[in-house]
Amino acid sequence: MQLPDSYSFRLLNVLCLLLVAIVSNASPRADILTKPGATTGITVTIDPTKTGQTIDHFGASDAWSCQFVGQWPEAKKTAIADLLFSRDTLPNGKPKGIGLSLWRFNIGAGTAEQGIESGIKDEWRRAESFLNNDGTYNWSKQAGQVWFLKAAKERGVATFLAFPNSPPVQYTINGKGYASKAIPNLNADKFDQYAGFLATVITGIRNKTGILFNYISPVNEPQWDWSDGGQEGTPFYNNQIASITRSLSSALLNNKLATQINVAEAGQIEFLYSEHNRQGKGKQISSFFNKASTDYIGNLPNLTKAVSAHSYFTTSPYNIAVQKRNQLATSVSDVPNLGYWMSEYCILGDNSGEINGSGRELGIDPGLYVAKVIHTDLVNAYASAWHWWIAISPYNYKDGLIYIDKTKTDGNYYSSKMLWAFGNFSRFIRPGAVRVNTSVTQSNEGLLVSSYRNKNQQLVTVCINAGSEDQLVKLILASGNLSNVTRYTTSAMADLDPVSIRNYDGSLTIGAKSIVTVVGNLN
Repeated sequence: MQLPDSYSFRLLNVLCLLLVAIVSNASPRADILTKPGATTGITVTIDPTKTGQTIDHFGASDAWSCQFVGQWPEAKKTAIADLLFSRDTLPNGKPKGIGLSLWRFNIGAGTAEQGIESGIKDEWRRAESFLNNDGTYNWSKQAGQVWFLKAAKERGVATFLAFPNSPPVQYTINGKGYASKAIPNLNADKFDQYAGFLATVITGIRNKTGILFNYISPVNEPQWDWSDGGQEGTPFYNNQIASITRSLSSALLNNKLATQINVAEAGQIEFLYSEHNRQGKGKQISSFFNKASTDYIGNLPNLTKAVSAHSYFTTSPYNIAVQKRNQLATSVSDVPNLGYWMSEYCILGDNSGEINGSGRELGIDPGLYVAKVIHTDLVNAYASAWHWWIAISPYNYKDGLIYIDKTKTDGNYYSSKMLWAFGNFSRFIRPGAVRVNTSVTQSNEGLLVSSYRNKNQQLVTVCINAGSEDQLVKLILASGNLSNVTRYTTSAMADLDPVSIRNYDGSLTIGAKSIVTVVGNLN
């Protein structure tokens, strides 16, 4: 029987709507590769045979909130640990967490035990110490941090780094965890004792948890004064850092510990390649790795072949950020086999008016800014590691991946877009991956693209569109092809949301203000 035209039209509409509903609810849903409204297409050529640096790890630190959150109710701290460390996938194909591959453990100086007498007003920035005043050790201290250390291992994290901000208060010149009048807070006759303390803590944590720290950073941002009592910290000059590192090298070897030493956690990247504005605390690459230097430590058998610095105050404007990182990469390359770790970052300062570090903001704009910083550090500075500062923040500042209520025993937690933007890199680019060459037509700050080949031959391409318009992109492989392709999007409305791409031909739309990671098997 022939149906009336109006009935046929209504039936066709119903069938179309049903088909759309089925496709939209697939897990992960099928992708519409391009859509109207995108700007003129940009071609990105990826050559998996041309490689840059090997990626070691992506990480974050437990300072300072984990001392409390690690003692919160089990369900809440477990959920937070999942967000940071898990590589599991939910039934809809969405990642459960961002899969960090390194965890940084802060070795406290004992300001928590001093309480208000520590001079550090914010008790959340004080830290316990394993060292007692009588010289014995109490391995029940820093329990909340130890919980997160073990939680990281249980979720597959394989690499751990320990870092003190200050020597123990029992050793410091002024008996506090921060300096007086910008004077380094440890006398030379205490260097060996400090090194012995660090070796003892590494051994004690191994005995307690079964976790051996892969790395130890004995100094942190030694260029700054650390005299305001805002947190634990102390300045050091390069010659002091070299002496401490030599003492620590001997202490680790004497205790038969395989832990390696990383230097120098510079406060800004300029201090690695220039004197900058701190006499005796800059030019750290040449100071520590030039054989002609009196502070040369490059021959120590347990020193990492990577120098570290922090990306603060060098990330805006974009052209200056690129220029400084290119200069850093050149200086690092002057030392054979030396690598670079970007070992601490969060959004600080006003960043040339682009974004201000003050104010908690869970939305996409800080996430996009962080993604751009990661891109320039990996692509221009050739960083083989990228670490965030405090993983969990109670503050009204852009310093956390996860935010919490500032309560010691229980509270709420809130994921941020900075967490998921970081996850566009950390969840998919795994240790041992190599960065591969990408060339972009119409290259500009608005669309940034980098690509990486995992050891299992997965190709991971991260596209960052910080602009207000969609971008039509064509990804072209110089050799080979991709199969089993999925894209993961972080945007105002998405947190690594997955979309499976059928009949992949390299064409896709990168939505306005979004980060898209494309993952596929390289054939």
